[in-house]
Amino acid sequence: MNLDNNPPKRARRRSGAVTLQDVAQLAGVAPITVSRALNTPAQVSSDLLRKVQDAVQRTGYVPNRMAGGLASQRSRLIAAVVPSTVMSVFMETIEALNTALMDAGYQLMLGQSNYAPERETRLLEEVIARRPDGIFLIGLLPSGASRTRLLASGIPVVETWDLGTSPMDMLVGFSHADIGRAAADFLIGKGRTRLTMVMADDARAQRRFEAFAATVAQAGLPTVQVINVGSARDVHTGRQALTQLLAQAPDVDAVFCSSDLLALGVLTEARVRSVAVPERLAILGFGDVPLVADLVPALSTVRINGAEIGRLSAEMLIARAEGRNVDQPVVDVGFSIVERDST
Repeated sequence: MNLDNNPPKRARRRSGAVTLQDVAQLAGVAPITVSRALNTPAQVSSDLLRKVQDAVQRTGYVPNRMAGGLASQRSRLIAAVVPSTVMSVFMETIEALNTALMDAGYQLMLGQSNYAPERETRLLEEVIARRPDGIFLIGLLPSGASRTRLLASGIPVVETWDLGTSPMDMLVGFSHADIGRAAADFLIGKGRTRLTMVMADDARAQRRFEAFAATVAQAGLPTVQVINVGSARDVHTGRQALTQLLAQAPDVDAVFCSSDLLALGVLTEARVRSVAVPERLAILGFGDVPLVADLVPALSTVRINGAEIGRLSAEMLIARAEGRNVDQPVVDVGFSIVERDST
């Protein structure tokens, strides 16, 4: 029986995780040598490097990147906040960004806002608190608390998929107004005179619509009919939108959609209603997601070089994370209209 007033101390339990010291003991070297071999292998001999790599493989050791980040003040983590990843026009950008970061020894942390500003705000607060080496954003962050906090954090930021006169830090994108004008000119050039638009409710699509409608008006054509589908960006909503358009403007002969998925819905409903595409109705999408080239008829669309946006953004963020200057912090990647059977 223990009569001591102080209870016996329990030995601290180990987590069971393999440590750097375990690897060093097995390799027969000092822990600092293991650290050097893993982080800067060029600084150790080939014999030592083989010993450490063999010990790592035998123990299954995984380096604690958080501990290393705390010591160097670098996390080697890039955070991205994007509107959507499911059948998304942004997937090519995200894949290119992730590939370029991984090749340089960085990891990508991805957050999805679902086009909801309040959710984007919460995600950014969590991201800033984790102090990544850089932050990737889709779109321009408007004035407000999130922009203020992000600027105050000093974390390198690249805004993408848009252009503006006052980016927070770095910017890789294109002009949505230029796309709206080019889409209108393209359809008018095809002899279309009753132009309409199906669009989701977001600022970038709104800028495309405004430029599209202004260009149509300047050509002396009837006012553009528009169906705003709110936050929905799916095929079902596109089908409903065409039904509504035909009820409002039976003589419509061209539709510009703010996404390829909405355009796919419009195309599907046109086929159901035996509306000939493109003879009776021309359809133009936005994004050039992979499946649209294989539709029947294949969808004409606005092509954005999403991979270039991802690659350039990664290069900019890595440079800033490593203390290097970015010579060209604002890049316009442009766009192109890909003509296929639907127009």
